[in-house]
Amino acid sequence: MEFFCFHRDRAGSTPLRERLVEEHWAYMDRFAGGMIARGPTFDGDVLTGSVHILDLPDPAAARAFAFDEPGHQAGAYRDVLLRRWRNELGRTMWEFPGGRGGGHRFLVLGLGAGDAEEPVPAERDDLIAYGPLLSDDGGTWLGTAALVRAADPGGARAVLTAGRYATVEVRTWRFGGRPG
Repeated sequence: MEFFCFHRDRAGSTPLRERLVEEHWAYMDRFAGGMIARGPTFDGDVLTGSVHILDLPDPAAARAFAFDEPGHQAGAYRDVLLRRWRNELGRTMWEFPGGRGGGHRFLVLGLGAGDAEEPVPAERDDLIAYGPLLSDDGGTWLGTAALVRAADPGGARAVLTAGRYATVEVRTWRFGGRPG
């Protein structure tokens, strides 16, 4: 089962996150085999959160992943969005044809107002990861999460159909993992 996990930072928690970075990476190393995408989000230069999309056995394992993470345990995050997800592109971020360079990267998170999933956009060249947010049992569509290469936030936002979502959040996102 695939899951989308977004730890949103508590205001002023960047120094704590920086102190815990090696513990965070060591924790994530345990899940490397199931990782689809990962990386931090920003507002300008300010760290605002951490995205992880990964394959885990069940919702209980996903909750353990999210809430046992060292930053969460230390109080770095204000909240955690954790949802079932489906990898509509069938690849990881490391398999994205556009690689790590060129252009800007964004997390686009749309919380649904409708009752049906949004189809994958026909133009996929700039999609790094894309899939529906689902209920724990996978039966109810709750929104869409995408990692996108785009010129600006508006271009990233355009990956979701206007008017289909109750709210849409767009954050600058960067490929994550250990440097090097």
